Order: sequence, then structure tokens, then C-alpha cells
Amino acid sequence: MECKKIIFSLGLLFSFLIVNAQLYTYPEDLRTGIPHNDDFTVRVRTKGGEWKETFEYKVQVDMDKVQDASMVQFDMGEPVEVMIKKNNGMIHSVDIRPKAKGIEYKLIENCILFTLDKPQYLSVEFNGDRLHNLHLFANPVQEEVYAQSEKDIMYFGPGTHKPADLPNNQIRIPSNTTVYLAPGAVIEAKLLVDHAENVRIIGRGIIYHSIRGIEITDSKNVYIDGITVLNPDHYSIFGGGSENITVKNFKSFSCKRWSDGIDVMSCQQLDIENIFMRNSDDCLALYNHRWNWWGGTNHVNVRKAVLWADVAHPINIGGHGNPEAEVGENIENLTFRDIDILEQDEDDYPYQGCMAVVCGDKNMARNILFEDIRIESIQEGMIFNIRVHFNPKYDKAPGRGIDGITFRNITYQGIGENKSVIFGYDNGRRVKNVTFDNIVINGEKVESTKDFLINEFVENVTIK
Repeated sequence: MECKKIIFSLGLLFSFLIVNAQLYTYPEDLRTGIPHNDDFTVRVRTKGGEWKETFEYKVQVDMDKVQDASMVQFDMGEPVEVMIKKNNGMIHSVDIRPKAKGIEYKLIENCILFTLDKPQYLSVEFNGDRLHNLHLFANPVQEEVYAQSEKDIMYFGPGTHKPADLPNNQIRIPSNTTVYLAPGAVIEAKLLVDHAENVRIIGRGIIYHSIRGIEITDSKNVYIDGITVLNPDHYSIFGGGSENITVKNFKSFSCKRWSDGIDVMSCQQLDIENIFMRNSDDCLALYNHRWNWWGGTNHVNVRKAVLWADVAHPINIGGHGNPEAEVGENIENLTFRDIDILEQDEDDYPYQGCMAVVCGDKNMARNILFEDIRIESIQEGMIFNIRVHFNPKYDKAPGRGIDGITFRNITYQGIGENKSVIFGYDNGRRVKNVTFDNIVINGEKVESTKDFLINEFVENVTIK
């Protein structure tokens, strides 16, 4: 029997959606398995329509001292109005970030109201509190939904799915399979794509408290769209020895040691778009050889991202490689564009850097572009950390070099950060050809390297 694929344009909607509406929330009877947070009451409506309830999920943030924040989600296909009521204490100030979104609000009693013209991912903070804030995810409307499992369709409906009898608490996904997590679905297990191809993981469901969220190893042609990972033990998405991975509309929270967001090792052809990552380790980390995977990482495109590193780096490149190789491995052809970095907080100096290209283990990093990056806050850290390095905790050899990095249209507003670093390792392992084009700090363009720490193993640094 053919899968019952429901196309919105035909008006055949699930019972938990309202027919012909362009605003979809997930009703209360579908919310099982994840605690509610009563700090806020959030309602949404189309302009002039009836207010609709959302569910305020409890999400945990900040490994340094784990705190309970909030999250709501809904899908919108036309402008919507949002009402947020603060239930504990009075409102004295409001920040809606990323600030570049320019969201204007109206304060009425202990509520704020604002309009969203398009889907976007926001942090709403009251009275300067960034540890108990509201994460508001206005998703685009799903273009594809399913009603049940059929041939090549693995369906998870509303409710909690905890497959206790599976090895390592993981669900293995075979080739040529679409996995659909319906709105209200909660999976307490890792989704494993191993030695597979043509796999799609889509929907509005949540992967909750798993060892890892989604693991992609020795696979190709994997597509992820709309999924949220809450508080895994380790990575939200892990890629090893894989190619042609697409990640869209992805959200992640973590609060444990080594609970990175998206980490890939020896992968090629990655396309990552429209993500929100708040992690207690690196939000995005790109490596070469580690564990069972060998070879370089290349052709990675990241755009339209919101990154919040409660601990470690928002973006980290080059830390693991193959020191036993005669030449070493390359990490190259990487683009990061249109990114808002909401926070970096890292008290361990070698691991600082909102944008860190730190090469060890005979790695060479080259042809990397950072463009249109907006940094809003650094508690502890630095903006740029560019170095050929030997880290005895992880490396067995220094990196081979860094050649060809461009930073264009980078802004930062704040004080108290450490000076950015550009260090080569020695005469044979240098940093070369670094360009800073339109770097604006506290409203002033950077015109020299006087505020950088640069050693003698660096050549051809250009300030435009």
C-alpha cells in the first residue's frame, strides 16, 4: 500500500492542525515526556485571529551550573503576532536577540507583544537574564507530512518513543528511508545512519536525552530538516567519514561535558542552513581524522545560523588529524556566512575564539571564508583565534600550517575580551595570507593589527 502522504495544498491535515490555517501549534495532549516550564506563557495568532496556546518546554543550558530555560515552537506561513507573559516577577527590560533581526515589541503590564513577518529563531530575555530565557522558534510550515509507517517510511507519531530493547539505545536507519518525526513526537534514542545512503530525517519532533542525537557514519546523501535535539549526553549531530549531508531548520540544546552541537570528522560536501545551536561545548566543530575515520574535511557551507556557546567555541576548525601520515590531512574550502554569535564563555584560554582555526596533528587549513558575522557578547574569550598549534591533551604533532583565511564584514559590540591571536608554530609551519576586510569593533573599523597578538611565524596579514 502506498504511503499516505498528505500535501497541505490539498487541505488534508492532521487532527492536531487547523484546516486552512497558516499557523500550526502542537496541542497539549501530544506533549508527553518533556517537562513544562512555567516561567512564561506564550500565545500566538495570525493577525486579527484567535490566540493559540503553545507549550513551554523546559530546556537545560550552561554546563558550568545547569539552569532551566524555556523553549516554544510553532510553524508559520504568514505574519503572526506573539504574546509573552512573564510569570515570575516584573519586567524591567527586554532583549530580543539576535539584535540584527530588529524585533520591536510593545510592553503591556507584564506582557510583551510583537509581530513576526517570517520564520526565525530568537532568544527573548527579561531583565538581563540569559540563563532562564525563552527560546522562540518560529518554523516554516512543513511541506511534507506523513500519517503512518509504510514502505521506506519510518513514522514516529505524537507521544514518547523509548525503545528499551534496542542495542545501545539506538534506532538504525537503513538506506532509502525517510524518517518522519511528527509534531509532538519525542524519541529517547539515538538515530543512527551507518553505511547507508539516501536517508531523510524530517518533521517537527524532538530527540530527547539520547547518547547522541543523530549519528551519520560511512554514509552519503543524508538530509535532516526541522528536528530539535534536547540535552543529549554528547553530540547533537555527529558525522564521520560521510559525504553529501544537508542540515536545515535544526535546533539544539546541550548542558553536559563534550555535548557539542554539530561535529564532523573526515566528511565532505556539507550544507548547513538556518540552525540555532546553544551548547556546552563547540556549537560547530570540523575535524579531520579521529577514531575510525580518515581523510580530510572539505566543501562545507554554513549559513543563516545562530550560535550560543555556553562553554567553548561557536566555531572550531582543525583540531584532530592524522599525525602518522607522511604528509597529513587538509581541511579546506569552508564558508561561514550570515551568522549571529550570541555568546562565547570559555575560561580556558587555549580554547577561546568565536572563530577558531587551530590546527594540530599535521593538519593544513586553507581557503576559509567568514562573512557577515555578528558577535553580540563575549563573557570570556576572544574574537579570532588563528594558530598552528600543538595541544598535548589531544595532538601527537603540531599542525602543518594555515593558508588563506578571509574575515569579511565582522562586527562586535563589547568590552573585556582577550586580544585575538595569530600564531604560527615555527618557520616550516606558518600562518599565511590572512585578510581582514571591514572588521568593526564598537562602531569603529579596525585599521591595523595593533590589537592582535601576532608572532614571528606569520606572513601576509592584510587589513582592508
